[in-house]
Amino acid sequence: MFRRLGLGSVLGYLAAGLAIGPFGLGLFDDPQAILHVAELGVVMFLFVIGLEMRPSHLWSLRKEIFGLGTLQIAVCALVLSGIGLVLGFAPPVAFVAASGFVLTSTAVVMQLLAERGDVALPPGQKIVAILLFEDLLIVPLLAIVAWMGASGDPQAATQRWQDIGIGLACIVGLVVAGRWLLNPLFRILAASKAREVMTAAALLVVLGAALLMQVGGLSMAMGAFLAGVLLSESTFRHQIEADIEPFRGILLGLFFLGVGMSLDLHVVAADWRLIVAGLLA
Repeated sequence: MFRRLGLGSVLGYLAAGLAIGPFGLGLFDDPQAILHVAELGVVMFLFVIGLEMRPSHLWSLRKEIFGLGTLQIAVCALVLSGIGLVLGFAPPVAFVAASGFVLTSTAVVMQLLAERGDVALPPGQKIVAILLFEDLLIVPLLAIVAWMGASGDPQAATQRWQDIGIGLACIVGLVVAGRWLLNPLFRILAASKAREVMTAAALLVVLGAALLMQVGGLSMAMGAFLAGVLLSESTFRHQIEADIEPFRGILLGLFFLGVGMSLDLHVVAADWRLIVAGLLA
């Protein structure tokens, strides 16, 4: 119904989740239990998007990724940091909060682009480039926060930099494994001519890449996207996409339902001025 009204299926899922959740009809009282599983839908969705993004194509978008991405992040971060300073927050607090508000929900934006068929169009490609830059920005942001929060304790500072190093190592490890291990693995599995084995291997790759990024303190979705990009030039790309698609659709729908179930209208009503101000900002 929401899609026919031109509002998109995301709002439909959110409204349905709100209706059946603990703050609606109360049919489900533990949305977090659903979200823990449904987050895999976002992971698989970004993997499928990655399969459509060949490395050569990403390289052609480098100006948009680093140009538009840098411009969008810098302008928004400066404006929001200024608002935080005007409201009386300390500069480090204002900067960290602004950096958090600047980051966009990849799941929501990519789903809307996919529904409208805009992912492959020039405006959609620019939006994808900005989203990619935001995901890549997590590592330097962690470094900046570690520097801003550095105390006199050398062990604490060392631990922060170790965490950043682990994140970078996980990215490098995933790229190396995807570059030289994934394609030979799928060639061997394809020789067995067992469709279920290919499906299991595709799921293993998605979950493995996501968990590796989580271990590194980064986004699970980023790991899945990188795995998809590394497999985008594989001859088995379309088969892998077909194997993942059913799981992606179901789990992504559950994710937005879970988010809708988590919405507390009492909190929204109590802080509606702050919420409206945040949306306008």
